[in-house]
Amino acid sequence: MSYQLVCGIETHIELATKTKIFCGCTTQFGGEPNTHCCPVCTGQPGSLPILNRSVIEYAVRAGLAVHCDINNNSHMDRKNYVYPDLPKAYQISQFDEPVCVNGYVELDSGKKIRIERIHIEEDAGKLVHDGGYTYVDYNRGGVPLIEIVSMADIETPQEAREYAEKLQLIMRNVGVSDCKMQEGSMRCDVNISLHEKGEPWGTRTEIKNINSLSNIVRAMELEMERQEDILDSGEKVIQSTMRYDANSDTVYVLRTKENADDYRYFPEPDILRFYISPEMVEGIRASLPELPDAKLKRYLEMGLPENNARLIYKYKNVTAFFDGAVNEGASAGNVLNMIIGPIFATLQTEEDKENFEIKTTSSQLAALVKLIDEKKIRANKAKEVLAQMLESGKDVTEYVKEDDLAGLSDDDLRVLCQGAIDANPKAVEDIKNGKDKAINVMFGYVMKNSRGKADVKKAEAVIRELIK
Repeated sequence: MSYQLVCGIETHIELATKTKIFCGCTTQFGGEPNTHCCPVCTGQPGSLPILNRSVIEYAVRAGLAVHCDINNNSHMDRKNYVYPDLPKAYQISQFDEPVCVNGYVELDSGKKIRIERIHIEEDAGKLVHDGGYTYVDYNRGGVPLIEIVSMADIETPQEAREYAEKLQLIMRNVGVSDCKMQEGSMRCDVNISLHEKGEPWGTRTEIKNINSLSNIVRAMELEMERQEDILDSGEKVIQSTMRYDANSDTVYVLRTKENADDYRYFPEPDILRFYISPEMVEGIRASLPELPDAKLKRYLEMGLPENNARLIYKYKNVTAFFDGAVNEGASAGNVLNMIIGPIFATLQTEEDKENFEIKTTSSQLAALVKLIDEKKIRANKAKEVLAQMLESGKDVTEYVKEDDLAGLSDDDLRVLCQGAIDANPKAVEDIKNGKDKAINVMFGYVMKNSRGKADVKKAEAVIRELIK
């Protein structure tokens, strides 16, 4: 039987603050277990939380980046549940007055995935299961989070992946978080239900803590198959919290799902209500950088091929480098080719590209690219030079001298072409017999002996003239 998917995603993103949401402990990733915590973030009796102003500013920044309205009046709530990673037996979160509401993320198709809310909360600790024992590391406890809750507008696993990827790009671009899913600074809970067309929505299940974009797709596919089998057999899907195990490629039930009533939300008595002024909101709005989709649109308007532009637009540091070189007067197309060619060849991972730590500056690249633009050196020669510049950090003038920039006269080109003909009689015969590819042998001779200065099109015309 054919079923329709209804899906919404809750995305937890760790904010890039230096300290935790209610105390002065560091938010730095890693460290020995239980060394980044204090009485406040471990919930010791008598300790009192103090709300970090930067957390509110980051949440507003995130909300504006995805077109949300900002609630000027807000407060924190207690979400009550007992679990070992939450020592005080409740989480300080938000319930009825989140910081941000009514936003959206637009997919490449033009479809908008609506965002119901973005609220701030504290992260829990981490459980480590080893050798039959369970250990608790509270370093992550109290790290500030935003939870971005989408509406159930997602209709395919591919839409879910694109939505999550666009969220990741936007949040990185505006500096809210590094969104490293492998380190847990972005985690997705995917809610899924199936129903027959025209029938009411089915019972949903929630797959918790998915930590990669590809795993979102695979976990959804498996859960959809599981629910289809249940419905086809005439049984009912039970509302549950699920887990996807990438090692075994399976989804399994963790526990039956709690409802909001089970958490017994009530206003947090230890933290006062807070006010977000319109002036603060507009100040943050004015500080937002160009967003990724707008950047991609601008690159396409510059005439860049879309496939190539997509290779750089999602990396904040790469696009800053690209824009810097273009602003120095270098042609956009040649700058892009140098980035996705020689430069990306030295950056092996996504994280390398995100960090973009290279020795060559955008001004140095611009100086090199201008030589290509002015036809003073060939693109292949420029790539060789750039490889040396990337290794040393030196300017192009260290590798390209005035003599190298001197053009090749027509007389000199004719002499080289005659030399190529004399040195390759078989190729000459092949060309006369209609085997045009044989002329490549001639080009190799001409380019080598001109040290890359020769114009290939001119050389072809001269060679064909000489062998008639």
